[in-house]
Amino acid sequence: MSLEIHSTAIVSPNAKIGENVKIGAYVIIEDDVEIGTGTIIGSHACIYNGARIGNNVKIFQSASISNAPQDLKYANEKTYFYIGDNTVIREFATLHRGTVETGKSVVGSDCLIMAYVHIAHDCIVGNNCIIANSVQIAGHVTIGNWVIVGGGCLVHQFGIIGDHAMIQGGMSVAADIPPFVTAANIPMRYSGLNSIGLKRRGFTSNDLQELKNAYKILYFSGLNTTNAKIELEKSNNKYVQNIVEFINQSKRSILKK
Repeated sequence: MSLEIHSTAIVSPNAKIGENVKIGAYVIIEDDVEIGTGTIIGSHACIYNGARIGNNVKIFQSASISNAPQDLKYANEKTYFYIGDNTVIREFATLHRGTVETGKSVVGSDCLIMAYVHIAHDCIVGNNCIIANSVQIAGHVTIGNWVIVGGGCLVHQFGIIGDHAMIQGGMSVAADIPPFVTAANIPMRYSGLNSIGLKRRGFTSNDLQELKNAYKILYFSGLNTTNAKIELEKSNNKYVQNIVEFINQSKRSILKK
């Protein structure tokens, strides 16, 4: 077993640390922490109780992982923050564990969480996501897989962002963002499919056309959301059905045209 711990780091003997882990100068790791194989933790990072960190994760300097939630209802209950394999957490990111309502916050595998990002309590971020610099994500937000959130965005509490969505930087995200779309402009609105991203991920020309047709129904047919959903339910395309599922899950208004 190879474990490199800088002489200035403070690492609890109760923490569970895998093989080939590197822990930098002045790092603090508390008791109830689990760190997977091959993970690298940069100087001055703080890994608090409840952190469950996967394999080959890279945590840069001064990041804060699994700190106590900024929620007045939080009463020091036992909760967690999970980070999946191969994810990168850049400098000064602040990631807060869950509250009693869900018990956890999660960032999935193969994500890039850039500098100064805040992910609040009870949030779920899927796999293969890119959250750019200074994005601020409030509590109880759910973000799907393959999502890109541009720098400086503010994401409202309890919001939902669907799979493969892309959001322009600097946006205030107060509406739920459906899957497969680009959200841009001021004020923020539907700006077409995230076509380039979808093509890179293997979506066929037929799938793209089906999605374009679906969003024409949702945004440009003159139907309200309820009646547009009834039309979308007639499609046999699995990705169109993902849009239907998203509408069913949304508890607030969705992105406007």
